[in-house]
Amino acid sequence: MKDLHLVLGGPTLSICGYSDADWASTLNRHSVSGFAFFLGNGSVSWSSKKQPIVTLSSTESKYVALTHAAKDIIWIHKMLAEVSPIYLERPPLPSTVFYDNQGAIRLSKDSTFHARTKHIDVHFHFICQTVSQNHIFLEYISTTDMIADIFTKSLSFYKFSYFCYLLGVR
Repeated sequence: MKDLHLVLGGPTLSICGYSDADWASTLNRHSVSGFAFFLGNGSVSWSSKKQPIVTLSSTESKYVALTHAAKDIIWIHKMLAEVSPIYLERPPLPSTVFYDNQGAIRLSKDSTFHARTKHIDVHFHFICQTVSQNHIFLEYISTTDMIADIFTKSLSFYKFSYFCYLLGVR
């Protein structure tokens, strides 16, 4: 494994990403969030971390994960605007974030989606603002194709190897 390295590149400045969460997977019932973002064909940002709150459903857990991912994608946009004059003139917005929970996608488009979610802390509703301001576009993807699973759960050797390949680890 010492000979692996990241491969960056691609013909476009488009940003896309994958975000996921593994609901209540730790001993203290906190969920784990994970995301990966690509600039062109290369992964430029990724994260895996325990969520700060205990969520009551997988939809809430994935909604919290989306908020963490949205903050990172906005940071990527700002960083690219500082280093690339072309990006500043024509930012390729919105960036697509692939997600495997349709309830969280609906909740991000309308935070009043369900009365049972009103206990979610206000700062996690940041994702709604990010979607409404056209910074990101959420697109559903099958759970079997969720690259961010590599950051949230144990995978078979073959799936892990395939996701590493997609992340640009060669």
